[in-house]
Amino acid sequence: MYIRRMKQLQFPQQTNFYKGKVRDVYTIADEYIVMIASDRISAFDVILPSTIPYKGQVLNQIAAYMLGVTKDICPNWLLAIPAPTISVGKKCTPFKIEMVVRGNLTGHAWRTYAEGKRILCGVQLPEGMKENDFFFSPIITPSTKADEGHDEDISKDEIISKGLATKEDWNILEKYALALFQRGKEIAAKRELILVDTKYEFGKIGNEIYLMDEVHTPDSSRYFFKDGFEERQSSGERQKQLSKEFVREWLIENNFMGKQEQTVPAMSDEWVQTISRRYIELYEKVIGESFKPEPLSEEEIYKRTVSAIDKLKG
Repeated sequence: MYIRRMKQLQFPQQTNFYKGKVRDVYTIADEYIVMIASDRISAFDVILPSTIPYKGQVLNQIAAYMLGVTKDICPNWLLAIPAPTISVGKKCTPFKIEMVVRGNLTGHAWRTYAEGKRILCGVQLPEGMKENDFFFSPIITPSTKADEGHDEDISKDEIISKGLATKEDWNILEKYALALFQRGKEIAAKRELILVDTKYEFGKIGNEIYLMDEVHTPDSSRYFFKDGFEERQSSGERQKQLSKEFVREWLIENNFMGKQEQTVPAMSDEWVQTISRRYIELYEKVIGESFKPEPLSEEEIYKRTVSAIDKLKG
């Protein structure tokens, strides 16, 4: 039974609830986080009107896989996956920044570059680059993590001066982010993909820094197809990619970029199914396994989650 929209649940010892753009986040006993990946989809900081079948399962299972294969690099928040759309983990105090790592001059970085600017988030960009070219080495272009509204570019020096992270913490965040990106690129290369850019979120428990949230998913990352990349660069063709960018492109074509006076275009059933298929395609390409839809009732999701929390409590 596919659930188009899931109602808000109430767990034993629940101490907080937060409804994000695409996730519902429950705090349990001020110690654990239950994160439910919904089938909502957002772009330009706006939740679109239609849900996308199995998107939540795709995101949750890619994130779980990536957290599993990077836990040797740094500790992460994840403790259990009781259901295909549910993650249970440690509650951390988040840094109010996103560590955006870029291997190629793409997206926001390219738009900045095309405007003639050569400094992004305090990072000097080299002259003579074309859209989608590789940087000599990956760069970190952090952004603020806004509770409301748009995230904003910020530099390392501003992060430290504003107290968003200490210099010592920044050094660890930088080290972790670059190592995670390198691992992500290695995993992608085995699947004939290029991990172009991505974002990481971190938090602390006591003095220890943990990787949080999703990792290397189509909502947080951009992938190019490796085959034919150089030929497309040489000829000036658009790169073939696996990411949520195709949704943004469709919105732009329909005169929507999240501005106040603009109206979100209607999403036909055919377009919704196309988006769903694209998410599933990305799962299968990135993970290297067939996607197995596992729709569960709200009752079963609730029961499995409570059971997982009980086991963690001992």
